[in-house]
Amino acid sequence: MIVQMLHERGLRSEHVYCAAAASVGLSVVTWLGSLKAERGGGQARADRWGIFVGEWAPTLFGLGIALSQYERDEWPHGDEFADDEPATGTAGLA
Repeated sequence: MIVQMLHERGLRSEHVYCAAAASVGLSVVTWLGSLKAERGGGQARADRWGIFVGEWAPTLFGLGIALSQYERDEWPHGDEFADDEPATGTAGLA
């Protein structure tokens, strides 16, 4: 599975979410840059560049969700943190 391989190589959902958010900003920068730098291309060309980069965000957010679910499922389930809470049930109200 691709998600497992990416996780084993150190990629975490937070990394992918940050890349997705950055790609939204990069889409705007690419659109503005193309609009100003390529005068002969016009707005249609700038729109195509912005949309091309903008399509990365949903893909990366989807991959982030898949990694997040994989991380949640791989988290050790057990009583290893059972001693963190006081027996009275008044956590943090001492």
